[in-house]
Amino acid sequence: MATFIIEGGHQLKGEIQPQGAKNEALQILCAVLLTAEEVKIDNIPDIIDVNKLIALLKKLGVKVNKSSKGSYTFKADEVNLKYLESAEFKEDGKGLRGSIMIVGPLLGRFGKGYIPKPGGDKIGRRRLDTHFEGFINLGAKFRYNKEDLFYGVEADKLTGTYMLLDEASVTGTANIVMAAVLAEGTTTIYNAACEPYLQQLCKMLNRMGAKISGVGSNMLIIEGVDELGGTSHRMLPDMIEIGSWIGLAAMTKSELTITNVSWDDLGQIPNVFRKIGINIERQGDDIHIPAHINGYEVQNYIDGSILTVADAPWPGFTPDLLSIILTVLTQARGSAVVHQKMFESRLFFVDKLIDMGAKIILCDPHRATVIGHDFKSQLKATTMTSPDIRAGVSLLIAALSAKGTSTIHNIEQIDRGYENIDERLRAIGAKITRIDGN
Repeated sequence: MATFIIEGGHQLKGEIQPQGAKNEALQILCAVLLTAEEVKIDNIPDIIDVNKLIALLKKLGVKVNKSSKGSYTFKADEVNLKYLESAEFKEDGKGLRGSIMIVGPLLGRFGKGYIPKPGGDKIGRRRLDTHFEGFINLGAKFRYNKEDLFYGVEADKLTGTYMLLDEASVTGTANIVMAAVLAEGTTTIYNAACEPYLQQLCKMLNRMGAKISGVGSNMLIIEGVDELGGTSHRMLPDMIEIGSWIGLAAMTKSELTITNVSWDDLGQIPNVFRKIGINIERQGDDIHIPAHINGYEVQNYIDGSILTVADAPWPGFTPDLLSIILTVLTQARGSAVVHQKMFESRLFFVDKLIDMGAKIILCDPHRATVIGHDFKSQLKATTMTSPDIRAGVSLLIAALSAKGTSTIHNIEQIDRGYENIDERLRAIGAKITRIDGN
């Protein structure tokens, strides 16, 4: 188990470029299974979860070639379906939440898709029902082996239909779309997720020959086609990493420029940070955060009531940034409520912030009230363990702002979502050291 040693309390300065989007990568990489032709993908992040998925694709028989940093070609012309029923696959698939995304394209192209119950973050239940109900609606037969925790769907033919999703699941929508593009007839998906990453997937599939309309809305109409061809695709910058760097700049009173952020795809993110007092300046396609020497003040609502920051399906605020928002609020001038609606365990890392001196009342598994210090009382260094990707980077930001030297264990969780984070932070002046475990 690797560890970060962080000497906090230093101002940072410089430019930092966000990596390619992790959540987009997990969809786009699985889409290469839909064609026997070559697919070129650029701006792929070099992180554990993505590298695990690429390794899984290789074992499935996909020909993978890395042409340069972040750029790969994939060719799925000799897919090994026998691997899906092997003991090795059952073990490989368990370690990656994103492995569920291979089921839709495999079902669409080959008529069968299997997956062991996937792992990932310990942030609460993340149902797979939406995925499999969508496949069943298209005509697939579902089976589940309770002993092996192994899921499967099979179909001689998929047929387009109308479906109303029970939740606007991003991965569920993406999986159903990838199955439906090769189904016979027209599929209509209502209450579809419409995140930028899903829009990216639909645009890529259309370039491959799919016929998807309504992209960017919550109703997708898909006319099935017989086959898809090759294409090239470039991933968006990671909006969660962009939000992380905004929070880092505010907490450390640092002047930072985040480059090439694709402003038009950030949705509510800049607005929410502005509501908690962060000065965000647009410079072309960059974000400039001036040093908040005098701190930052939370805006109340017009009637004077306390601000609530809550997550919601796109174009609402992404749940992946609530941990960052909560951490940044610990040094704000004013108070706010953070309401995490989607995952019932995601706020449980706040005990570590409380240990550092933060004033947080955990009201229930979904809500926390944060009373900001206004930098009059600096967070204290401590030793902690990263519970998941987003909480882990939130604790890292807290440690970089704290007085003294902190230790964070289990940083593999952070590495799952952030590429070479310690090297990139050192480049802008952070005092951070990685100690590899045994």
